[in-house]
Order: sequence, then structure tokens, then C-alpha cells
Amino acid sequence: VRRYATEPSKGGSNTALYAAGAIGLAGAGYYFLSGTRTAQKAEAKIKDAASDLTGQPPKKALTGGDQGWVSLLLEDVEIVNHNTKRFRFKLPEDDQVSGVHVASAILTKYKGAEMEKPVIRPYTPISDEDAKGYMDLLVKKYPNGPMSSHMHEMVPGHRLDIKGPLPKYPWEANKHEHIALVAGGTGITPMWQLARAIFSNPEDKTKVTLVFGNVTEDDMLLRKELAELENTYPQRFRAFYVLDNPPKDWPGAAGYIDKTLLKTVLPEPKADNIKVFVCGPPGMMDSVSGNKKSPKDQGELSGILKELGYTQDQVYKF
Repeated sequence: VRRYATEPSKGGSNTALYAAGAIGLAGAGYYFLSGTRTAQKAEAKIKDAASDLTGQPPKKALTGGDQGWVSLLLEDVEIVNHNTKRFRFKLPEDDQVSGVHVASAILTKYKGAEMEKPVIRPYTPISDEDAKGYMDLLVKKYPNGPMSSHMHEMVPGHRLDIKGPLPKYPWEANKHEHIALVAGGTGITPMWQLARAIFSNPEDKTKVTLVFGNVTEDDMLLRKELAELENTYPQRFRAFYVLDNPPKDWPGAAGYIDKTLLKTVLPEPKADNIKVFVCGPPGMMDSVSGNKKSPKDQGELSGILKELGYTQDQVYKF
């Protein structure tokens, strides 16, 4: 039996298990955003409203094309968990926006003193595209990861070369009736960019179903932000969480993102105008959809999604 994002759970085997997990997470009080973050958003909106009176579009710090690398000042660092930090970079001018759009990413560049060539890595910013004066990156430190290790050693006052935006999937309001986001680990960042854009636009009525897999509960990123969406838009957004190593009182699913879960919660492949987005570590990608061949080559669709009857055109790999 399939359950869609707009339907309440009616109980029964797998559906009951997954629905109970989502409801349990959404109901937890500590999911709400902190007052500080809310105050920052409110202040930003006031500033934007004042600047919008000029009728001029905001200036962009990153313009793509032939623009070279832009050196951005690290303004603030926030520890998110045991291996992840949020980095706030100051844009060259206070009234500039980043220039990142939905869906797109940026490139970062770093060259150590003993490195023959610079290391370049893509990231998806998690800050609002219309935020003025700053851009936020959420970066997990990987063992032997040169860029993530370098960034985790950075402190406010340091600089990083950034370039972009790199266009990904062109989004516009109501492009699809229902989308599914299948993410693992830091693969949640492009999903958050897309979901945030949808629910911040009153004209966009897209339904969204998220399946988010992690190793432990502490590894779950953007948990508060996702829960706020679930609490605010219960008829249009539902999230299902999976942990490889769950605690004893974990209300969600355990193990890996599997065929049973995706068959239960994703929109029917035969439904009109749906899209499934996938982003995560190579092992998850290989199991769910197959990996991309390159940034510009999606590669053949394989894995669970192909087995369930989804077509190449219905799936996009970030």
C-alpha cells in the first residue's frame, strides 16, 4: 500500500513503521529553530524589504561565466556535530546576494604550501539565495579529505577562493506536482536548497517527500530546519528517517534505505509529473539509482528506482 505526502497513515506493516518514525520526529519539541536563527531571518527580511523599495535587482557576488575566483572572508564558524561545521562567508558587499540559484552549487579552491595542484571541491550553500551580505556552507570533515580538513582548520578572518554558480537542475514553481528527495549524509544540502525554495514561495504548491539516511542520530544534518517544514506544511511535506546504527528508542527505520521503504513512501512511478532526486555517498547512489558518470553525465538509471519502474527522465542525480 502506498502512502503519499498528503495522506495520513492508516496503519499496517511497513507503512505503520515508517509513518510512526516520521510522526515521532516531527512531534519532538527540540526540533524547532532557535530564537537566534529566527531573529536573524526576521532582521534580514526587514533589510531586504527596505532595499527592494529601489526597484533594482540585488547585486550578485558570484556571476559565473568568465568571472574568476572570488576570495571570501570567513566571518563565523558554528560547530554542528562531531564532524560537521557551518561556515559563514562574508560577501564583498553588504547589499550583495551570493548569486547562487535553485538548483546550483559553488566550487571551492585551496592549495597548500606543499601541494603541486590546488584541490577543488563543490558544495551546495544552505543559506537563502536572497540572503544579503553572506553565504553559508555546511561541511563535513572526511578522513584524508584535503578540502574538508582545510576548512575545518579555518577560523574567522581566513579567506577561501570560491567560484560559481554551477547550474544543476533548473527549478521553477510547480514544475512537478510531487517530488521525492532521497538523500544520504551531506547529500541533504541540495535537497534542502530545493525544499527551502519550494516552501518559501507561496505560489509553489509542490508536494515533497524526503527519505534521509544516516549512520547515527548525531549525523543527521539540518534536522531542526526539516522538522520545521514538517510541522508547518504537514499536508505537503513528509520526512522518513533511516539510521544504520539507531539508538534503542529510535522511532524510525533501521538499516539502509531499501526497496520496501521507497516503494511504500515515494510517489507512484506511473503518476503524472513526478520527479525523484537522489544525492548521497557512492554506495547509496549505487544501490538507489546508480552513480553519475560525470557532473554533466547522469549515467544510466539502475538500482532500486529502476526495479520499481521509474524511468531515466523521472530521476535526477545531484
